[in-house]
Amino acid sequence: EHGSTYGGNPLACKVATAAIEVLRDEKLAENSAVRGEQLRAGLNSLTGSTCIESVRGRGLLNAIVIDQPKMGYGDHGKAWDVCIQMKENGLLAKPTHGNIIRFAPPLTITESEIDDCLDIIEKSVKQVG
Repeated sequence: EHGSTYGGNPLACKVATAAIEVLRDEKLAENSAVRGEQLRAGLNSLTGSTCIESVRGRGLLNAIVIDQPKMGYGDHGKAWDVCIQMKENGLLAKPTHGNIIRFAPPLTITESEIDDCLDIIEKSVKQVG
């Protein structure tokens, strides 16, 4: 009756405890909520005047929908072009379904780093059109 090779392993438990302590002590959940709101507010300010159709997300896991018809997973559309332009401008993001771009910054991201990201996103979507 074997349950798990690593379940309850003292080293794994110590590592998990340390990771939880970092999340708590550095207030990473709180930072995620505040920085996520900052990111969504900045992205929402770009809707209507750029190719960003809508913004969605929670915490630091967010996405923008680009104004083109939905495509299949892995298809290259305008979202791909925006991601390539963002890469050229210094920001990495992942397109999906041809018209959606995902953003998943680290939990430790700062206010000024979010501002830098928003500047790059705005510049990139305007360059693509």
